[in-house]
Amino acid sequence: MTIDPRTRIGHVHLTVSDLDRALAFYRDILGFEVTARYGPDAVFISAGGYHHHIGLNTWAGRGAPRPPAGTTGLYHFAILFADRAALAAAVRRVLDHGIPLEGASDHGVSEAIYLRDPDGNGIELYRDRPENEWPRGADGSIRMHTRPLDLQALLA
Repeated sequence: MTIDPRTRIGHVHLTVSDLDRALAFYRDILGFEVTARYGPDAVFISAGGYHHHIGLNTWAGRGAPRPPAGTTGLYHFAILFADRAALAAAVRRVLDHGIPLEGASDHGVSEAIYLRDPDGNGIELYRDRPENEWPRGADGSIRMHTRPLDLQALLA
């Protein structure tokens, strides 16, 4: 049995220690829009008017510590941008705000930038290449790889 290929992951909920700080990052730097608030402890944000792509909450307690490094939990979640120009614009905003990048990879099928939000949650900002550009083997199977992404070319 396989999952229906039309299945999509619709949204993610993140526990944060400071709602205003998290909102400043996701709204003011990445550009998401606030769609709803749930009292003083949660806010829901989206792109394009969807009810929410990301839920931010302090239900674990304001000021809660980050999980220790080397423990299980969220590795990262990915934000798909419509095209290379939109990805580049987001990366410029991140860099303009002094947020360090943890990596930049060319996966053949996509270009990806890795960073962390103020609570240490891993984020992948990426764009898919058109399917006709995906690297394939002689048998037609997709041949993903991980190579350094030319960040200067992306931002040019």
